Amino acid sequence: MKLENLKTYYILRKGLFGRLVVKAVDGVTLEFKAGEITAVVGESGCGKTTLGRTSLKLIEPTDGKIIFEDRDITHYKGDMKWFRKKAQIIFQDPFQSLNPYHSIYEILSEPLVVLGEKDRSVIDEKIISVLNEVKMTPPEEYLTKYPHMLSGGQRQRICIARALLVDPIYLVADEPVSMIDASSRAEILTMFRNIQKERDLAVMYITHDIATTKYFSDLIAVMYAGKIVEYGPTKKVLKNPLHPYTQALIDAVPDPDPNNRFRMRPVVPGEPPNPINPPPGCRFHPRCPKRFEPCDKEEPVLKEVESGHYVACHLFK
Repeated sequence: MKLENLKTYYILRKGLFGRLVVKAVDGVTLEFKAGEITAVVGESGCGKTTLGRTSLKLIEPTDGKIIFEDRDITHYKGDMKWFRKKAQIIFQDPFQSLNPYHSIYEILSEPLVVLGEKDRSVIDEKIISVLNEVKMTPPEEYLTKYPHMLSGGQRQRICIARALLVDPIYLVADEPVSMIDASSRAEILTMFRNIQKERDLAVMYITHDIATTKYFSDLIAVMYAGKIVEYGPTKKVLKNPLHPYTQALIDAVPDPDPNNRFRMRPVVPGEPPNPINPPPGCRFHPRCPKRFEPCDKEEPVLKEVESGHYVACHLFK
């Protein structure tokens, strides 16, 4: 999956004839390769979920290109079933993304039926196999249950199983453990990482929890106000963050103090920019402690400052 200068704008009405443009994603270029997990991190409202859904053609892009398996599908209007079989999403909320009136068997069989599978024995075999894969064992015990009979962690496993049923090669995981008990998060992320390696999946991992990316992702893209401000191998970026915003995000991760308590520094002072009317120049400059004269006049471009490590900041020319 390749995204080239992707833009997704929302149009809001203002009064009878006026309108406002919300620049949710504003010129993002990323590539997702087989066997790699790329984490997209940033504050709430920075455009992460819109980016993921646009890449899946759940939202129509305003500009740019979506290239899947060397095929431009940006404004493709034909039958998308071939794409749906290869690209899937795990939604953030397992309590809202499962139909409460359907049994687990009905929930898992539906995508196979919709995408053309008619052989009931094949459907049953795939469902049993994928339930074993997500550690819902013995699988026969869960087939007749309904979502309200499962815990939050079990529901999210069902959501993961549903996404894997059609054998995708590209997967968007939209904060898949943010609504799960802390005790279950590490277990589910470890399970998902093992499945990703076995299936050689390309994954966009959307999260605001930068701490989990160190152990879960291969690459990291830091997003701010619809743009990528830093990108590179996860360990390299976290060990040596170059953009002031990335540094602030890492500083906000709780650390033990000498008294064995936890402190959390604020991410950055002030409020994020309004996506309807972003400031001129660098979008981060109103909150940046290192801003200087060029920051409020010219928007920086993403450039490679060391091998594989890209940053959009006037501090690096």
